[in-house]
Amino acid sequence: MTKSVSADAPFGANSPFFRIIKEGLQGLVDGDDYFDLLADDVVVEYVISVPGYPRRVEGRQSIIDLYSDYGSYMALTSADNLRVHRDPETSVVVLEYEVHGTSVHTGRPYDNRFVSIVTIKDRKVTHWRDYLDPIAVFDASGWPQDGH
Repeated sequence: MTKSVSADAPFGANSPFFRIIKEGLQGLVDGDDYFDLLADDVVVEYVISVPGYPRRVEGRQSIIDLYSDYGSYMALTSADNLRVHRDPETSVVVLEYEVHGTSVHTGRPYDNRFVSIVTIKDRKVTHWRDYLDPIAVFDASGWPQDGH
């Protein structure tokens, strides 16, 4: 296993996000932080997301790069309400969960719900399809400003 980020980074071993993902994928994947769970050639699709965000990202390093400044705009404090649905025949796990924190720029609360459809092979995540509530991101970031 290779640590990709420090333990206290937004996706590090101590992060609320990593802890809830690791719990949901317990016994199926290996890794010391979120990025370490990913196969080198992982494909991540953001099916429901926010404007300007990529719809598809290929490769573990590209995911690391995408999230490299996450802590400068969102500070997560907790994650909960995990629901796990597994299909052992297809190596697919559906995770439902919530994350909570604040927007670094506005100080507004950030409470979002996710559904992540995760495919696993050889104890690594090979495909990740993410669905989130974009309104939660808009509310936390103050977008659109002044109701426009």
